[in-house]
Amino acid sequence: MATLSVKSGQRFTLPDWHTNSHLISADAEHRRSASHQVRQEAQALRNETNNQTKWDEHDNHTRLVERISSVNRWKETLDKCLADIDAEIDALAKVKEAAERALQAKNLPLDVSIECLTLRESRRAIDVVRDPVEEELQKEVKVIDNAKRELQQRVNDVFEQLCLLQEARQQLSCDHRRKMEALEIDRVCLSLNVNSPNISFKVNPTRVPDGSTALDEWEQNSQCNKEHAEAEMKASTELREATVLAIAQTNNELEAQRVATEFALRKRIRDLERAYDELKWQEQNTLEEIAEMEEEIRRLEEDLRRKMQDLKVAHTRLETRTYRPNMELCRDQVQYGLTDEVRQLEGTIRALKQKLAESQGALDALYRQLHRIQTDAGYKANSLVLDNKCMDTRRKLVVPAEKFVPEVDTFNRTTNRALENGQLELA
Repeated sequence: MATLSVKSGQRFTLPDWHTNSHLISADAEHRRSASHQVRQEAQALRNETNNQTKWDEHDNHTRLVERISSVNRWKETLDKCLADIDAEIDALAKVKEAAERALQAKNLPLDVSIECLTLRESRRAIDVVRDPVEEELQKEVKVIDNAKRELQQRVNDVFEQLCLLQEARQQLSCDHRRKMEALEIDRVCLSLNVNSPNISFKVNPTRVPDGSTALDEWEQNSQCNKEHAEAEMKASTELREATVLAIAQTNNELEAQRVATEFALRKRIRDLERAYDELKWQEQNTLEEIAEMEEEIRRLEEDLRRKMQDLKVAHTRLETRTYRPNMELCRDQVQYGLTDEVRQLEGTIRALKQKLAESQGALDALYRQLHRIQTDAGYKANSLVLDNKCMDTRRKLVVPAEKFVPEVDTFNRTTNRALENGQLELA
């Protein structure tokens, strides 16, 4: 007869078994919560220290970039001054040669024509066209060259001014060389990072080196050199004009050429004004469309964030329900409903992201077009200012020199400067 084998030892009750399971689950939850808290605190500390270090490095990197930009602007200014003073030295030397050759002066209309051509060389991009104005100006230069007569002698004054210009150039050259050395040092500093091979701890790096100057002293030194050079260039220009502007009576050919040139210039100004007005109208419409598109993108992003939150809720519900015990872990209608909701939300999020990308692409295209419109409007505005300056400059051909008062600064060697306040000023 068969007998039942019974395992010896303590046997637990079913409530004990359930209690043990619940204790294990609760203890696991507690340990995970404590671990999560420690991880969050560690992550917060890492983020805080990393952010502080990055911001400090970013701030000093920005300061270096700004300093390099400041020194580089001065270097470019000195480059321009050196180029201008070299050009002025060359021009004055040519005037000295012309004075020695005793050429008769027709240089006021000649200077005006060359000045207009020089101003118009500052046109940018598509506006640099060989238009009737340029052709008429070049013809005018040739006509005046053919009419040149005798040049008064100012050889001694020209020689003295050449010496002064050379002295001013030497000062600019020394300042420019020092700027180049400073730029090289700061660019080396800017290139340094934690992976650079030549970094090390230094003894007392925060000391103030002997011979250091204040920032305003540094600025004033370069400004003084620049102003001195400009004063000498201005004096040289005045000397050249005083030497060469002994104007003889203009013949009929020169007067006819002047009228033709100014007619072409006025016509060109009207064409530029029409083109500029059209661009401003296009700019306004584009800005309005950009504003509407940005608002739509904001709404899409807000809706996407809401859908992401809804998806988190659905994910959390599904994950939480996986902890149902034993037979309670059934695929009920709630399970199917939550699954369908997740799929629906994922599809919605994909659609929103796709539409957001399309909207951003359209916005980028609008911004590119706006940049193109604004750039071209800037070119037109610059050309308008230059041509109106040419018109004002050409008043010297019809107004006696002793009565002529320019309405604007008719000549500035920094011909590529930006328009003041970004606005178009019509003469």
